[in-house]
Amino acid sequence: MSRLLVTLAAGTALGLLLPTTASAQSMQGMNMPGMKMPVPAKKKPAVRKPAAAATQTGRKRAARKPTAGPAARAAAKHSTPAAVPATGHAAHDAMPGMDHGSMQGMDMSGSKPAPAQDGMAGMPGMEGSGGQAAKPMDSMPGTASPGAATPGMTMSGMEMTGTALAAGNAPAPAPPMDHYADRFFPSNEMGRSRSLMMREQGGQNFHQVMFNLAEVQIRNGKDGYRWDGEAWFGGDINRLTLKTEGEGVFREGVDSAELQALYSRAVGPYFNLQAGVRHDFQPTPTRTYATIGFEGLAPYMFEVGGALFLSDKGELLGRLEGYYDQRITQRVILQPRVELNLAAQDVPKTRTGAGLSNAELGLRLRYEITRQFAPYVGISWDRKVGQTARYARLDGRDVGATSLVAGIRFWF
Repeated sequence: MSRLLVTLAAGTALGLLLPTTASAQSMQGMNMPGMKMPVPAKKKPAVRKPAAAATQTGRKRAARKPTAGPAARAAAKHSTPAAVPATGHAAHDAMPGMDHGSMQGMDMSGSKPAPAQDGMAGMPGMEGSGGQAAKPMDSMPGTASPGAATPGMTMSGMEMTGTALAAGNAPAPAPPMDHYADRFFPSNEMGRSRSLMMREQGGQNFHQVMFNLAEVQIRNGKDGYRWDGEAWFGGDINRLTLKTEGEGVFREGVDSAELQALYSRAVGPYFNLQAGVRHDFQPTPTRTYATIGFEGLAPYMFEVGGALFLSDKGELLGRLEGYYDQRITQRVILQPRVELNLAAQDVPKTRTGAGLSNAELGLRLRYEITRQFAPYVGISWDRKVGQTARYARLDGRDVGATSLVAGIRFWF
């Protein structure tokens, strides 16, 4: 029974000592200059139990603890004694630099603590008592409050800098026009290298020969033939172009034949302007014309061309033509084609009438064995119009004809 009473007394004493010890330890390291701390309320001293009971309890605990070895005793001899937790007012007396109710640099006079302002009470450099207001957060290094200056702005006159500036409309700086490599290498050598690079990367000369029409025309009793082609040599901008076209009837000879030699210059990514001469070998008498025209790729992939011809006799002729490649498959292409010839005046010697002299409409279906070689079949309708038709009737010739055609389209 006595052993039970001793255990209960020891537990009660420990329960009263622990809160006081924790509060005393929490005060260590609170030497914060410029702060005033309230004096903690005094607690009633713990009720001490009889010394006999405490002594008996201590003997039992000592009997249960293992005895330290020689190495541990030697280390304890040379080590600094650990601080003994104090309770009550002894905790304040044990803290260095503190009198009863005060800490070094802290006012423990017992005055009521000033209310914290914006949660900044107890911060270095700020006072929360004595009627002084706490300094604003903007005055503290590394802190900012709502409404404070943002990066790119200064507090002196709120000057805007950097990316905080409003968008302007000043012109962009001019790009450098010189060649940077010329600063390290001879300019004449770099110029020669640039010229060579331009020739190799698009400035070379090319050539092409293409016959869009090379066909036999099967008519009612008067089979004939027809050709239409061109060849060119040059670069992307400047070219020499040769054009030829004509037709005839088997066993009767050539009805018309012409050759054009033209200078062609690109005036855009899709069109060329052409100028040169044209010479007609048939019909007789022959004619030579000054020529100016164009050819190119119109919107929706229409190949178009046109020209004006002024003869050495003052006769003015015109021509418009175009065709479209409708791809049915990768190898089968349907090509509708139209050609119109015009004259500004009647030319009886060449049997040409003013206005629209003749028109040709055709529809041809070709099969590309390769891109460069494609046989085709189709139908062609050709008719003379106006005064030209009257000249044909007077000469006993047909005004119009419908032909089945078969030929080859090729280029190289």
